Amino acid sequence: MSNPLISVILPYYNAETTIKAAIVSILQQSFSYFELLVVNNASTDNSPVIVEQLAKQDERIKCLTAPIKGVSHAFNLGLTKSKGQFIARMDADDISLPLRLQEQIEYLKTNHEVDIVATQVDMPNTSQNQGFQEFVEWSNKLITCREIYLSRFIEQPVVNPSILCRRKVFLKCGSYLHGNFPEDYDWFLRVMEKGGQIAKIPKKLLVWNDSSTRLSRTDERYSVEAFYRTKAFYLAQWFKKDKATKLQVAIWGMGKKSKKRARLLEKNGIDISMFIDMFPTTAKGINYLYYKDLPPQGKYFIISYVGNRGARDEIKSFLLKRGYLEGIDFLLAA
Repeated sequence: MSNPLISVILPYYNAETTIKAAIVSILQQSFSYFELLVVNNASTDNSPVIVEQLAKQDERIKCLTAPIKGVSHAFNLGLTKSKGQFIARMDADDISLPLRLQEQIEYLKTNHEVDIVATQVDMPNTSQNQGFQEFVEWSNKLITCREIYLSRFIEQPVVNPSILCRRKVFLKCGSYLHGNFPEDYDWFLRVMEKGGQIAKIPKKLLVWNDSSTRLSRTDERYSVEAFYRTKAFYLAQWFKKDKATKLQVAIWGMGKKSKKRARLLEKNGIDISMFIDMFPTTAKGINYLYYKDLPPQGKYFIISYVGNRGARDEIKSFLLKRGYLEGIDFLLAA
C-alpha cells in the first residue's frame, strides 16, 4: 500500500473483550485511505492474538509491540512508524462511527488554521459515574477554538481518542511525555501554549465507553491532584509570559481546596495578592476581598478555583457583567 493520508494509532493493554470491535470500527470507516497501527502495550491476555488475526485479513493493520510499558511509549512507537500526513488517535475500548475520519479530514482540509480537530462523543447509558456523565456533557458543548482555549484549565476540553491532527503538530510541540501526570492533558496544554488551534466537530462520532480499566479510573497519573499540578504549571507559564507585568493575581475561592490549588501556582512562581470570597467577613485576613467589592478591571487577574459547576457559571456571569473579559481579566480553572 502506498503512503496513506491518515495514520490511526491505537495502543492497547489487556483489551481482549473490546479490541476487535474497536479495530473493526476503524476498518469500516467511509474514508479508507489510512493505516491502522495497533500497538501492544505489555498485554498478558489474548489481545495480541486477536489483533494478529485481524491483521491477516486487512493489510492496513500494522501490528507493533512497545518495548517499554506505558501508553505514551506505545503511542510514540506508533508515531515513529506512521506514514500519514495526519495522525488520528483511537482507544481499544471505544468505537469510531463510520463517518468519523471522513468528517475530520474534510474539516482540516477546509479549515487550514486549525491544527487538531476532535469530535463530540456519545457515552452509553451504562455509565454509573455521574462525574463522567457531567464531563461528557460539558466537553460536548465546547466546539470552537476559542471555547476550547478558554476552558483548557477547567478540565481537559477534548476527548483524546477522538482527535485527528496534522503531523506538523508533533514536529512543533513534541509528542506525549511519560511522567507523573496525565500525558494527554499535558500534551493538549503544551500544544495550546505554543499557539496550536484545536476545534471540535459538533457531531458525536465516537462512542466513549466508561470502562472500569480506563486509565482515568486506575492510574494515579490521572488523579485530581495530578491534573491540578499539570494545569498549575501551564497556567503559571502562560501568566508569566502574558500577564505578569500588568496584573496582580487574585484567587476566587477561600476553601481548603482553592488554597491548596493556589499553593501549586505559588510553587510555579506566581505571587498571589488576594483571595476573593462570596461572604463578607473581617476574620479572613488583609488579603481577603468580598466579591461585591471587586475594583474595575485592570488591577487583578482573577483565577477561579471554585469547582462547583453551578457556582462556576455564576462567577463567570458576574465577572462578565462587571466588565471583566475572559482570558484577559480572568480564567476559570476548576
